[in-house]
Amino acid sequence: MLNGVSTMAPGKNLKNRSKRSNQQTERDYAERLNELTVASSEDSDDSSSDGEGTEASFTVAMWDLNHCDPKKCSGRKLLRHKIIKNLKLGQRFPGLVLSPVGTQCVSPNDKEIIEKSGLAVIDCSWAKIDETPFGRMKSHHPRLLPFLVAANPINYGKPYQLSCVEALAAAMYITGHKKEAQFYLSKFSWGHSFLELNNEALDLYAACTDSKSVLEAQAKYLESAQKQEDTRPMWPPSDSDSESEDHS
Repeated sequence: MLNGVSTMAPGKNLKNRSKRSNQQTERDYAERLNELTVASSEDSDDSSSDGEGTEASFTVAMWDLNHCDPKKCSGRKLLRHKIIKNLKLGQRFPGLVLSPVGTQCVSPNDKEIIEKSGLAVIDCSWAKIDETPFGRMKSHHPRLLPFLVAANPINYGKPYQLSCVEALAAAMYITGHKKEAQFYLSKFSWGHSFLELNNEALDLYAACTDSKSVLEAQAKYLESAQKQEDTRPMWPPSDSDSESEDHS
């Protein structure tokens, strides 16, 4: 189950973003997706990349709505590694929360909030958005994420369909905590692919100041990407976004 609901920036328009591909792109995408799927199936709690990055000095937490398969949930794996805190419904979080009820994008201006009060994510599914009790997961700093694509094996290449660890890592990266982002992603064999796929966009967002400038950077990035001939495996090869349910 994905945290995709909390990564949508205001004003997104993606219907025409994922239709352009050629046969070579489709082959590259299929091969890469197969590699990630195999790697995911072999993923264990003992990651070979544990030495990468730096563990966060601030609190990292999540509300787990139990919408997904525990075996595929990235948030549950972070819990097993004891590098994330599980929040209860009704518990207020003082730091920044990645949430669909946010009205601003996460930006470098949020760095101090995260360092002082922590970072949290709401682990919920698109399919169950209407029944998710957001009123019981309160924060003074709810935030959305700008345009990014998933690298997790279930939704590889799909815009906004990020797992919990991808969403957390994105917020860390944008707010200047790149080593911490690497550390959390290193717990997954496919984690490095998230930064590789989104390197250009993440660097643009990290160079901004506030939410407004992040949205402006997002618009420029999408406009530029649309003008270029799409030969990268960053985009899905077809309109098949609904083929699988969201998982993290």
